[in-house]
Amino acid sequence: MRAIPLLTLLLSSWFAVPAHADDAQDWLIRLGRAEQQQNFQGTFVYERNGSFSTHDIWQRVQNGQVRERLLQLDGSAQEVVRIDGNTQCVSGTLVAGLGNSRGTASRSLDPQKLNQFYDLAIIGKSRVAGRNAVIVSITPRDHYRYGFELHLDRETALPLKSLLLSEQGQLLERFQFVRLNTSTIPADRDLQPSGECTPVGLGRGKAAQATASSAWHLDWLPPGFELTSSTSRKDLQTKSTIDSLMYDDGLAHFSIFLESTEGASVPETRTQLGPTVAVSRHLNTVDGEMMVTVVGEIPIGTAERIALSVRGEKTAAKP
Repeated sequence: MRAIPLLTLLLSSWFAVPAHADDAQDWLIRLGRAEQQQNFQGTFVYERNGSFSTHDIWQRVQNGQVRERLLQLDGSAQEVVRIDGNTQCVSGTLVAGLGNSRGTASRSLDPQKLNQFYDLAIIGKSRVAGRNAVIVSITPRDHYRYGFELHLDRETALPLKSLLLSEQGQLLERFQFVRLNTSTIPADRDLQPSGECTPVGLGRGKAAQATASSAWHLDWLPPGFELTSSTSRKDLQTKSTIDSLMYDDGLAHFSIFLESTEGASVPETRTQLGPTVAVSRHLNTVDGEMMVTVVGEIPIGTAERIALSVRGEKTAAKP
């Protein structure tokens, strides 16, 4: 979901599929519907930064409500439970990594909007987890975002495999089913969280969120990205207020966090782990120095330009 690497197949005739954008858009529409309507359970592998993990997943759609549970099978039993895309509880660090990544494939997709900033095409067929799949490539039309290769189940349009690719076509992240059952509805016991799954909002040292100040704005924003939410919260440990702004282009997303350094010497950062980057810089305001941090699954050059473009009504003039 750029030169796109294709899955090697035994039968070369499988590649005889015309690359029509309209067909690719139809498949993405089907994908969006499947994520909201399809019951399933299965096992998948997740790869990022050369590390692999295995997970069980259950999804049940009942009375219009989508309930999902992920359980990591390697190491400690980390898990996350969501209802209609909203995280109910987490354990371990799963939600910070795969928890968010899995949501990328699950969000509602608007093919017409995506087509403005990505080239959508069907590029072949494959077979994943014993199921026939159609390969859809989503290639960015600029260098501000990553691209995807999606292997969608021919029967349900669920993503059997998703590859996140850099501007050079390098693999940054892989999500791939090894077993998928779409004929059995997950039972209540499968969707029930364990006792270690901590409800979100409890025991995390943070107060309730409010709408962030409208003083912050960007001098530059990658084409297609829009502000989807803005919140402000007070960290009960540091007592400082943290504003956060979330942006989305319908597929890729990033967040901006703004927090006072309170006079402390806080170093600027520039890091990347797989597809996720974090770039921070200092911003002088009349109320003191702020730390601006951009986090998201976008190229690091894009994150740096965004961080440099953050402004506010109380930004101090440069000497």
